[in-house]
Amino acid sequence: QVQLVESGGGLVQAGGSLRLSCAVSGTIRSINARAWYRQAPGKQRELVASITSYGSTAYADSVKGRFIISRDNSKRLVYLQMNSLKPEDTAVYYCNAPNVRTDWGALRDYWGQGTQVTVSS
Repeated sequence: QVQLVESGGGLVQAGGSLRLSCAVSGTIRSINARAWYRQAPGKQRELVASITSYGSTAYADSVKGRFIISRDNSKRLVYLQMNSLKPEDTAVYYCNAPNVRTDWGALRDYWGQGTQVTVSS
């Protein structure tokens, strides 16, 4: 069974940093684009950052210049380095892999269970 497993969330003061990690467990044939989303209480889930298999990145305007998405293809890991954190960054952060080729050949969209990030003022 394929799963995405996030780690690295927690409580941090404003101005601090956290690094989230997302690992893939299970057998797959390939994984392409990766992304991080977040959902704050009472708000819709929003795309924070994405990265293609070639390393091209894109960011939400609200995190540009503060967050960095990266990946280690050999380990099937994706990271989100979050710097200069603000209270408005408080949310549950989700890892996403929208185009995973499973071991049996199907194309699937996978999500992690989410990790809480809380930024205190």
